Amino acid sequence: MFRRNLISWWRTNGREFPWRETQRPYNLLVAEVFLHRTRARQVAPLYLRFVREYRSWQDVATASLHELRSLLKPLGLNWRVRLLHRMAKEIVRRFRGQTPRQRDALESLPGVGHYKATAVRCFAYGQPEVLLDTNTVRVLSRLRGIRQSDASRRSRLYRTELSQLLDRRRAREFNLALLDLAALVCKPSDPDCLACPVSDHCYYGRRRVRTRSQG
Repeated sequence: MFRRNLISWWRTNGREFPWRETQRPYNLLVAEVFLHRTRARQVAPLYLRFVREYRSWQDVATASLHELRSLLKPLGLNWRVRLLHRMAKEIVRRFRGQTPRQRDALESLPGVGHYKATAVRCFAYGQPEVLLDTNTVRVLSRLRGIRQSDASRRSRLYRTELSQLLDRRRAREFNLALLDLAALVCKPSDPDCLACPVSDHCYYGRRRVRTRSQG
C-alpha cells in the first residue's frame, strides 16, 4: 500500500526535468554532476545546452577547457568544468566512451561517489538501487521515527530500512517519487502532513496529525 500510494501520487504530482525524459547514461551522469549542490531549476537550461552541444563523452574529451568554461559559466563553479573534462577522458580511455554499468567502475571515475553511481545505475540501467541523500534520509527518518544525523546518508540502518521499502520492480519511479515527496511535501520545516500520500504509514505524520486534532 505504501509503494502504491507513493507512486500513484507521484504520477500526478511529480516534478518535470529534462534529464528525467531520458535513460541515456551519458545524459544522466552529466546531470548528476550539474545537480551537485545546485538547484534543479537553475541546472535545467544549462543541462539542455550542454547535451545539445556535446552529445557524447568523446565530444567532451576533445573539447577545450575554455569551450567548456564558456558554456558552464552561469553555474559559477569551475571545478565542474575540470571534473567533466577528466571524467570524459577517463571514460573514453578506459571504457571506450561508454558510461560503465558496474558500481566499482562508476565509483572509480573522478568525482563519482556512491550517490552518483547509484543514480546512474537506477535511472539509466534499471537497477533496483536506493538513493540516500539529505532529502530521502529526512523522509525515512520521519516515516520510521529514526533519529537523523549528518552521518545518516552513510548509515547501514538507513540503507537497510529504505531497501525494505523499495519497489524493486519500479525502482526508478519509487526513487523519483521519494525525491519529489521530500521536495514538495515532506519539507525540512513545516511539512504538509495532511497532503502526504503516505501519512498513514508515517510515524511523524501520525503524531503530528493527532496532536493537531487534539489541540
